[in-house]
Amino acid sequence: MTELVAPQRRTFVLVDGENIDATLGNSLLGRRPTPEERPRWERVTAYAEQLWDQPVTGLFFLNASGGSLPSAFVQALLALGYRPVPLAGRGDQKVVDLGIQRTLQAVLSHDADVLLVSHDGDFLDDLRPLVDHPDRRVGLLALREYANAGFTNMGVRIHDLEDDVRAFNVPLPRVRIIPLEEFDPEQFLR
Repeated sequence: MTELVAPQRRTFVLVDGENIDATLGNSLLGRRPTPEERPRWERVTAYAEQLWDQPVTGLFFLNASGGSLPSAFVQALLALGYRPVPLAGRGDQKVVDLGIQRTLQAVLSHDADVLLVSHDGDFLDDLRPLVDHPDRRVGLLALREYANAGFTNMGVRIHDLEDDVRAFNVPLPRVRIIPLEEFDPEQFLR
């Protein structure tokens, strides 16, 4: 007789790539990010796996409303172990946000934890039931100073994409508060 084995708990990493790119380009750099200024997505899932010591499923949400996919990028995501989620909708729909919101709602029926990669406060209402659930771990991967304050107010731990995850190959030109015990004046003397 075959014994049934319960599936292992896992972490879903939900990537709002549009938001990350917009934050880097519009808020931080003032221009379109170069390839080396974009996150190394394999580091994001590696961090997630190490953080809670369990398997990770990376879901990368894409807006495919234009009817085509960036095939080279999709192939790169697949090679990195991500599952691309190409969504299409009407021009007035935020398809990536809606897809992530629906996924957050669906995770409630799974034995899983969530790391959201975004700065967008549109997800707060859909994260609340996961945060309030006593057996869930929920975190945000973002550039801390650009994350919607509602995440912190809700008690969601923010894992900084640059400082904690080390997702970038080059230092980003950020201006942020530095705890005195972490202050290294040499960084300012270069």
